[in-house]
Amino acid sequence: MHPQLLKFTLPGLGVVEFPTYMTLLVVGFALGIWQLYREGLKLGVDAQRFIDLGLWMLVWGILGSRLLAVVADGKLHDFVNLCVDSKLVPVDPHEPESRIVECVTRQGGCGDFFKCNPATGRCYPPTDCLAALKFWQGGLAYYGGFLAAAAFGLWYARRHKLGVMRTADAASPYIALGLFFGRMGCFFNGCCFGQRSSSSLAVLFPTKPDGPRLPMQLAEAIGALGIFVLLLAWRRRRREHGEVFAGLMVTYGVLRFVLEFWRDDPRGAVAGLSTSQLISLPLVAWGAWRLWEARARGRARDAAPPSTPSAPAGDEPAAPDAAPSAPDAPATPAS
Repeated sequence: MHPQLLKFTLPGLGVVEFPTYMTLLVVGFALGIWQLYREGLKLGVDAQRFIDLGLWMLVWGILGSRLLAVVADGKLHDFVNLCVDSKLVPVDPHEPESRIVECVTRQGGCGDFFKCNPATGRCYPPTDCLAALKFWQGGLAYYGGFLAAAAFGLWYARRHKLGVMRTADAASPYIALGLFFGRMGCFFNGCCFGQRSSSSLAVLFPTKPDGPRLPMQLAEAIGALGIFVLLLAWRRRRREHGEVFAGLMVTYGVLRFVLEFWRDDPRGAVAGLSTSQLISLPLVAWGAWRLWEARARGRARDAAPPSTPSAPAGDEPAAPDAAPSAPDAPATPAS
């Protein structure tokens, strides 16, 4: 693993560090925003709006991913106790056992961060009422960020008359590209790993020294890159606005649902399905319904006499991306 991409010292600034995960995440977002700007120029709309959209989606993506991680990772009670009574919070399981059970008899047994509870002889973290907000310390759930950023993006496109589904189609390939960079960052950071395995593909993660594990981060990164290529090609052949966005829902939802079976996901499960699998199901269903609806409209329009308008208002057939066209009327998507 390589959690630090760069680390150097500058005069007057001291040590400068670039964590691999956050650096790759920023690179992915930067590429996506740049490509969105280019799409805005092609579509003949205010391209500056697309830059603003990308930046705001970054903010909402971080907020949403942190919120889902806090709620779904099973640590919400710990975050509450960190503010109310941190003695009730268990010590980091990666700490050596000697720091947990010998903190009374061993000087400095809890290290520089944890404190010692003389009554139990156990270490505990210091009080921190803002711990739930400190996403840079780890704990982001992709689906939470995706849902929050997508919801804001659709609202933003409607508010500024950019064409809701057309904007969603423009952004969809670059969402997959950003996910590729994010999952590569997960791999180098040593998180989001898979189950233990004796396969030749398994990798030993320093954060889990209990044996080699499947690198599910790399599997998802490769899948996301494939989705990116597919959506780029799909966007040039679509017949209705919203098809590409729906395609993203279906392809990524299926990919994530399947990969979750091999992930060592500590989050809670319902009926044997992880949180991510439970979120994938309605997204795949909505995407499939949207694709069926778009195809049905296309067939109806082809079968209609030339003088009979068959496309619903605000859902005109999609023109090739290379040819600029006027913004479509906003359409409200099902979510």
